[in-house]
Amino acid sequence: MTTPVPALDTLSPRVAAMQPSATLAISGRAAALQREGRDVIALSAGEPDFPTPAPIVEAAHQALRDQRFSYTPNPGIPELREAIARKLRDENGLDVTAADVVCSNGAKQSVAQALLAICQPGDEVLVPAPYWVSYPEMARLAGATPVAVEATAAADYKLTPDQLDDAITERTRVLILNSPSNPTGAVYSPDELEALAAVLRRHPHVAVVSDEIYEHVVFDATFAAFAALDGMGPRTCTVNGFSKAFAMTGWRLGYLAAPGWWSGATAKIQSQLTSGPSSITQYAALAAFTMGPEPVDEMVVAFRERRDAVLARLRALDGVTCPTPQGAFYLFPDVSALYGRRTPDGAEITGSVDLCTYLLEAHDVALVPGEAFGSDAGVRISYATDLDTLRAACDRIEAGVAALR
Repeated sequence: MTTPVPALDTLSPRVAAMQPSATLAISGRAAALQREGRDVIALSAGEPDFPTPAPIVEAAHQALRDQRFSYTPNPGIPELREAIARKLRDENGLDVTAADVVCSNGAKQSVAQALLAICQPGDEVLVPAPYWVSYPEMARLAGATPVAVEATAAADYKLTPDQLDDAITERTRVLILNSPSNPTGAVYSPDELEALAAVLRRHPHVAVVSDEIYEHVVFDATFAAFAALDGMGPRTCTVNGFSKAFAMTGWRLGYLAAPGWWSGATAKIQSQLTSGPSSITQYAALAAFTMGPEPVDEMVVAFRERRDAVLARLRALDGVTCPTPQGAFYLFPDVSALYGRRTPDGAEITGSVDLCTYLLEAHDVALVPGEAFGSDAGVRISYATDLDTLRAACDRIEAGVAALR
C-alpha cells in the first residue's frame, strides 16, 4: 500500500493551526473604511504616536554618514550587546554579560526564537489570559500546546500563585509573563512576582519567558525584572526592546538575555532565518543608553493623562467596568454586561467580536475584540493617540453603547 501524496497546496500543520493577528485584521478593516472616505478613529494599534527621540535619529544619520552598511554579527554589534547587558545589570539586577544577549528584528522575534529553541511536540506553554495575541500562535509554531490561564478583571488581570500551581503539569515547559501587560496594562508588583517565583521553585522543569517590552511605561507601580528574583535567572529568558519606550516601532530592534545554553540556541535559529538586525538601527539604538530621560518621561506623563481621561469616560458607561492599568498604553474594559443587548437594527451582541464590529461599522471607532486575547469578556483600547482624538472616540463609544437595547 502506497502512502498518499499530499496535494501541492497542503500547508504545514503547525502553520495551519495558527490564527492571523486580530490586531492587524482590525487595523486593516479600519484602514479600508478610511480609504472609502469614512472618518474612522482607530484605537487598535499598539504604537506610540510620538517621534523617535532626536539623539537616536541623529545617531542613525551619523551611522549613514559613516557608511555602516555591512552585515553585523548575527547576535548584534558588540557595543550594543555590552550596553544592553550593562543596562540589565545596573537597572534590573540581572546577572548577565554581553554573551547572553541576542539582538533581533523586534521583541516579537525574540519571543518566538526563545520558544522555538526549547519547545517540542507534547510540551505545554502556560499563557496568562488576557494575553498578547501572538503568544499562543508562537507556541503552536514551536510545536507546543498553549494553555491559557484566565485572570479576571476582579483580579486586575493578574495570574495568582494558586492558578499557576494548578496549571503546571509534567508537560509544562514554559510560562510566559508580560508585565506591564499588553492588552491590560497590568503590572505585577515585586511581591506578586516573588509569589509566582515561589511556586516555580517547586517546579524546576518550568522555564520562563518574561516579556518586559513596556518596562519604562509605568504609572502607579514599581517595575521588577523577573530574572532578578532568587533562582529565576538560570531559567528565565528576558525579552525587551526599543519600540515602545523609545517610539522606534518601525526601526525593528528587540533583544533577549538568557542563560548561555538558551541564548546560544536562539542565536543559532536567527543565523538561519534573518541574521542580525539592521546595522543602522543598532548604531542608532546606542544613543538610547546615553541620552537623557526627558523624551521617555514626557511620553509617560502624556500616557498617564490619556489613561485617566479615557478611564473616567469608560467607567461612566452603563455595563462597562475597567480596572486601572498601571502601565503600557492600553485599557481592557470588561464589557460582558452588554452582551445580549441588541443594536438599533436588531442584531444581538453575543460577544466581543460583535461589539467591536458594531462600533466600527456603525460608529466609526476601531477597538480590538477581547476574544483575540483569550478573554471574550473585554475589548482592548489603545490610548496611544492625542487627547482630542481620544475624546472624540469616547463620544462615539458612548453613543454606540447608549443605542444598544
